Amino acid sequence: MVYSKVATKTNGWTPERRARQAALIRAWKPWERSTGPRTTDGKARSSANRRIALEAAYQAVHDSAEAYRQALAKLDGMKRQRWG
Repeated sequence: MVYSKVATKTNGWTPERRARQAALIRAWKPWERSTGPRTTDGKARSSANRRIALEAAYQAVHDSAEAYRQALAKLDGMKRQRWG
């Protein structure tokens, strides 16, 4: 099987470059200096982002549950047609 260069490179990042960058980031440990939002406005935006993300997640779960219910109803209808 022949693999294209697209499969081995993503956005110009070779596996070697990705590994090097990962090692550098692990050495920098930027998460240890991250403080999150500091201003009242920044905290409000952060809270809004969280709320929007949660609403999207809830909607996705609701949509999936509805699709599942519809599939079960269709399957039940098919069973009734076949076996009476």
